[in-house]
Amino acid sequence: MKIIKKIFQIFVIKPLDFIQRYFKTFIFLFIVLLIISSSGTNKNLDANLAKLYLRGPILESDTFLAQVESLKDFPNLRGVLLIIDSPGGGLAASVEIADIIKDLNLRIPVIAYAQGTMASGSYYAGMYAHKIVANRGSMIGSIGVIFSGYNIEELMNKVGVKSQSLKAGEFKEIGTISRAWSENEKLYLQNVLNQQYNMFITDVANARRLNKNDYKSFAEGKIFNSYDALNLGLIDLVGTKNDAVKILQELSGVKNIVWVKQSVIDTYLDKVLSKTISEVFMNLVRMQ
Repeated sequence: MKIIKKIFQIFVIKPLDFIQRYFKTFIFLFIVLLIISSSGTNKNLDANLAKLYLRGPILESDTFLAQVESLKDFPNLRGVLLIIDSPGGGLAASVEIADIIKDLNLRIPVIAYAQGTMASGSYYAGMYAHKIVANRGSMIGSIGVIFSGYNIEELMNKVGVKSQSLKAGEFKEIGTISRAWSENEKLYLQNVLNQQYNMFITDVANARRLNKNDYKSFAEGKIFNSYDALNLGLIDLVGTKNDAVKILQELSGVKNIVWVKQSVIDTYLDKVLSKTISEVFMNLVRMQ
């Protein structure tokens, strides 16, 4: 029993506690360093096109906003290539990124290129681009909403851990993992999810000029290959990144491309993200 308690403490309690304490700090430092790096880099002010990246799980929107804000220093910018390879993430953050792209596309053309996965929240985020081009091997869609959790009540009983809390309001403890959810809680959560799902399919239908009544064909959490997504109207072209760039050139009127330097956005993001992940991993190891 003591061994089980120790294992539970090491692999469940401590990692969760660490993430809760320090995750927001990592995100904050990430954004601050991004801004500092961008402001201190020699920029090619003659740049007329830029690449934005939406990669990995969508946990927040500030990092993407920092990429967009960094482009304000380029007065000759006339178009953006949005490169997406993300399985999605939080609904609220995805909606915020979608609104950022929608606003940007009103000012200069934005072409989205699905490099790998453009699904769930990342589809939401990129659907307001002027055109969507997808790699023929990419996966598109997964338009739906999910709320999930664990029930570790039996494990806690075996380990000898008991939860305790005080609450005011029937649903204040909704989504807890320390016990099974009540029927009232399930019904309440399902109603909330239905509302969010309706918002999702309504926005997709409006953005892509689809018939909302046909949502069962393009939504319902289904994932599609590029060709099926094209037939459903979720994307505009199955093609390569070069195809996406050519469309962007046509819309922006740019003949001789001068890209915003990769070091301003891409390289820095990759380095800081790798460092952050390494730090999290090392700290989790030290805690054990």
